[in-house]
Amino acid sequence: MENNKLKLQNFVLSAILVVIIFYLLVVGQTILLPLVIAIVFWYLITLLSEGFGKIKLGEKALNKLSRYVLSFLAFFTIIWGLVELIAINIGGVVRVAPVYQANLEARWESILELLHIEQEPTLAQLTEVVDLGQFITGLAASLTNVAANMGIILIYVIFLLLEQGNFGDKVAALANSKEKERSVRLLIRKINKDVKKYISIKMLTSTSTGVLSYIFMKVVGVDFAEFWAVLIFLLNFIPTIGSIVATIFPSLITLVQFESYTPFFVVLGGVTAIQVCVGNILEPRLMGNSLNLSPLVILLNLSLWGLIWGIPGMFLCVPFLVISAIVFSHVPQTRSIAILLSRDGQIKDLMEE
Repeated sequence: MENNKLKLQNFVLSAILVVIIFYLLVVGQTILLPLVIAIVFWYLITLLSEGFGKIKLGEKALNKLSRYVLSFLAFFTIIWGLVELIAINIGGVVRVAPVYQANLEARWESILELLHIEQEPTLAQLTEVVDLGQFITGLAASLTNVAANMGIILIYVIFLLLEQGNFGDKVAALANSKEKERSVRLLIRKINKDVKKYISIKMLTSTSTGVLSYIFMKVVGVDFAEFWAVLIFLLNFIPTIGSIVATIFPSLITLVQFESYTPFFVVLGGVTAIQVCVGNILEPRLMGNSLNLSPLVILLNLSLWGLIWGIPGMFLCVPFLVISAIVFSHVPQTRSIAILLSRDGQIKDLMEE
């Protein structure tokens, strides 16, 4: 009886702790999100520095400082280039949005005539909901908000790079014994290995999808193909929903850009085929069973983090889930949670990796 009461108390306390954590995540978004983005940027810069470490000048490799300086400059140059590309194309889309809006209304009227519907009860609602100008303006506002936080993100990244040399000493100081220190280092190594593999493969597949989609849309003659290709690249980091949205946007633009329906079906079919081939055939072959995460859990996790942190949360949901699953599998009290998060229920011990 006493044992059951203790278990109930632990469950209630755990539930309260989870509620408090999620409450703090929502309330503290303004402070926490730039820090989390900075950690992601720091991690990507570190991965990039490993790549520069393989470059040799003569028989000597680049020293650590040179690698990190080059990685830092290269990473933020790429970020700046993407932001500039998006900003330029958003300006162009905003300018032609009224023309697209008019074409959309004309297209809607032709559909109603084709269906022999005399009245148009939902036309006003359609033009109000599907307002391309408003959507693009909202996208520009979101981009402005990210740019506004770039200063603090940059400061966080610099301090993380300066502090990372002391991480190992801090782990050793926190551990009470050599065995515990070894266990923590194995855990960190496992997290780093899986997250690195996920990011590397996702970067490869998203880039491939974006480049192939750009070539295809350019051949068809879709306006702002560069913008839609970058959008496809970014949205493919959002599981399931991202690839769907990335297919819908350029297809809808094709629908209102051309007078004929043929380009719409061509772009819809072509971009969908690219998404299926890369996302459903190539990516699973590269990933294998390394992450071992349930697709249903990934989808639920996507919804959860989308609710907490919006679009940035959707981008971060899979790395968060990977880290959580590894930590849960290592702690005996939470191992059952890791089993529920897995695809096949098989959880490997760190020593088996």
